[in-house]
Amino acid sequence: MLRYVTTNSGKVREAREYLDGVEQLDYDYTEVQASELGPIAAHGAREAYRHAGEPVVVDDSGLFVDGFDGFPGPYTAYVEHTLGIETVQRLAASELDAPQRAAFRCVLAYCDGDAFAATPDPVDRADRSAAAAAGAEDADGDGNDPAADDALPVKLFYGSVRGRLVEPRGDGGFGYDPIFEHDGRTLAEMSPAEKNAVSHRGRALAKFAEWFQNRSAGE
Repeated sequence: MLRYVTTNSGKVREAREYLDGVEQLDYDYTEVQASELGPIAAHGAREAYRHAGEPVVVDDSGLFVDGFDGFPGPYTAYVEHTLGIETVQRLAASELDAPQRAAFRCVLAYCDGDAFAATPDPVDRADRSAAAAAGAEDADGDGNDPAADDALPVKLFYGSVRGRLVEPRGDGGFGYDPIFEHDGRTLAEMSPAEKNAVSHRGRALAKFAEWFQNRSAGE
């Protein structure tokens, strides 16, 4: 069984469009502070596997606004909870020229306790996402984690979708979906199937599902 570690049932429904036998694991893993998504997801997957003792997948995603040098990025959830998506949209509209271009990015991190080539292989120690995935250094990137030598390998899968920020439209989805427009419609105006076909998480899930199927088949 594959456990999708999240408190958001919407993510699990999306994952089931790509994966069979995936179940939700409501586990509040430690979300480390990092300037990139990869180390956050890798740390979460490693911690969740040690908690569950079963194969797990963890995702971390963020809204990267071009005119704000990628902010809120890894701090997307915190900004949503503290300021709200409407405030983000109003700030972008008042400070940035149209179109307020942005991208949603997602990283899926998989860990099952067994050895495999981490992302990428070999590990480039100058790449903090890669190092975190392979356990070469701690999530802060300073190489001083005493448990690093015992870290479990993690495989990372990336997905992204480009769009722009608009005034809220639509009743579907969750999070920033109402203010993120792609190809003329916000993600909140799309059906679940339409959103899955273009979303950052869906694109990462598609890559992971292909790899996971081959791994499960022993290839």
